[in-house]
Amino acid sequence: MEFALLGWPEDGHRLRLDHTRFAYAGKFVMTSTGKAVVGDDGVVAAAAFDADRTDDATLCVRYVTVRTDRQGERLGATLLRFVRARATERGYDRVTIGVNNPFSFQAAYRAGFSFTGEERGLAELTLAWPGERSTERYQAGLDRFRERDLSAEEQDFLAAKRGRDPPSVVADPADGPGGD
Repeated sequence: MEFALLGWPEDGHRLRLDHTRFAYAGKFVMTSTGKAVVGDDGVVAAAAFDADRTDDATLCVRYVTVRTDRQGERLGATLLRFVRARATERGYDRVTIGVNNPFSFQAAYRAGFSFTGEERGLAELTLAWPGERSTERYQAGLDRFRERDLSAEEQDFLAAKRGRDPPSVVADPADGPGGD
């Protein structure tokens, strides 16, 4: 598995993804966001990000997408962890992401993020790094999803997470095995 930072927002990089295999594929053609990818047999996951519009010290991850045939392999979480580490190296003090489903919420937690207690956009929960990773904070985020009209798969996922601690953090792929 290779992880690569294709460029920062000012580099104007475009990434063309197959819309039949990636959610949000059209968002990666925009040149106003930085891009990072992971691949082995072509691109299998991608992230787009830029500086927060109100805080220059905060990087905002706008989109993370994983190829449909590779979902469930923790690629999104590991790519998000990779972006988080590169942002820190570049001098960002904080990284945020908005998620709209419990699977993305879990992936962001695996990348070291935590629920801020805030919502933004269209039903997105805001997660940030660094942040409080207590069981109470984690469950509060999951509870927000439990209030929504969800698929059976999402309901089962949330039921399995009730009362559980936040998941452990995946390693930055640049550091090798381990995690925070």
